[in-house]
Amino acid sequence: VQLQASGGGLVQAGDSLKLSCAASRRTSSNNAMGWFRQAPGKEREFVAEINWSGSSKTYEDSVKGRFTISRDNAKSAVYLQMNSLKPEDTAVYYCASYLRAWGSRNQYDVRYWGQGTQVTVSS
Repeated sequence: VQLQASGGGLVQAGDSLKLSCAASRRTSSNNAMGWFRQAPGKEREFVAEINWSGSSKTYEDSVKGRFTISRDNAKSAVYLQMNSLKPEDTAVYYCASYLRAWGSRNQYDVRYWGQGTQVTVSS
């Protein structure tokens, strides 16, 4: 399975972006998917995840109320709508397909990674 992320860019604080991630085949429909990010000089961190059916979503505290994760299993795709962006959201964002149907916020439970898409938020 290959994951192709897109939608990053350079925006101003307060703007919105929507990230998309498409899987190369339908295997990911049975697995939880998520987004992680890595800022310069920092470790990769959890952002959001969604279980296989879309019925359960989990967010990192700093993005709650601003980011929304969703998925379309018919398209083998997962999305991250990011609103009210802040400079501290600047990072490379990676989509991920977990080993199992439910996520764990843990990157070590990720089976497949996307290539990353850069999000830069200027103040």
